[in-house]
Order: sequence, then structure tokens, then C-alpha cells
Amino acid sequence: MTLYSNLIVRFAEPADYSVLFELIQGLAEYEKLSHAIAGNALTLKEHLFGSRRYVEAILAEYAGQAVGYALFFHNYSTFLTKPGIYLEDLFVLPEYRRQGIGKALITKVAQIAVERDCGRLEWSVLDWNESAQEFYRSMEASILDDWRICRVTEDALIKLGLSNSAPRTNVV
Repeated sequence: MTLYSNLIVRFAEPADYSVLFELIQGLAEYEKLSHAIAGNALTLKEHLFGSRRYVEAILAEYAGQAVGYALFFHNYSTFLTKPGIYLEDLFVLPEYRRQGIGKALITKVAQIAVERDCGRLEWSVLDWNESAQEFYRSMEASILDDWRICRVTEDALIKLGLSNSAPRTNVV
């Protein structure tokens, strides 16, 4: 029996929130971004399973242990006039990599996108992570060199959101 034949890929359930947060911390460590973790497991649980669900997650399990995950949410393409899925995180524990688990996770997210009639599946990859880029290209993913991510966070987001410099509107 191979690891892959004993792999279970399933939607995360409420009881999984703490192990999922541990995997998120593992991703942050791998990406050298542990210092950027500002959230917590309980908030993640609320966003995954609360009255308003912001994200979804799937787990990869081997021998009863969570060894990887994918976390995603819907976006929308105005050009396609179709929903899409944005893959926020894809992570496999280092000792389980190169065994088909990452591909199983991303394939499951692609299947969900197809079932939901989405127009595309998108994600970001760090520019230094050449092994991930090679992995994504092997699945026919395009890496878009002509697009850049724009982000406003923390104090800048609050400042922008509370700004009085925007034109007054009657939108409620």
C-alpha cells in the first residue's frame, strides 16, 4: 500500500479548527512569515463554520493525521460573469511532500470549482518558491507576470475605510 492509496481528502468539520490552525502556522513558518500570524484558531472556526461563512477548507489525512490542507473562498469574474474560487492556502507538511498530496488537494478544489460552475481557479505563489511554481505549471497553471497583487491592511485599511476624502455618495 502506498501513502496515496491511504489518503483521505475531505471537507474540514468544526472539530478540525485547531488542527487546521496548526497547519496554517506550519505554512507561515515555511514561508518565513510566522511573525505575520495575528489571528487565532477560534476566529478561524467562526469564519469557517459560523453563521456567515467566509472560507472553506479541505484536509488531507493519512493514518488519522492531518498532513495538509487547502483553504479557499469564492470570488467573481465580471469578464466571465461567473463565480470563481480563490485558493488562499495550499500546504502539505514537509515530511509528506512529493507524494501526490498537494496535487490531490488542488484537484479536489478544482473539482469543487467545476461542480459549482466556476469560471476559474486562482491563487498566488511567492516569487522565490520555484518548486511550487514548477508544481503549478505541471498542472497547466499560468503564472501571470503582468498582474500584481494590491493590498491594504491594518492601520492603512482603517484609515482608508474611515476616510472623508472620498466623494459623498448615497449608497447605503
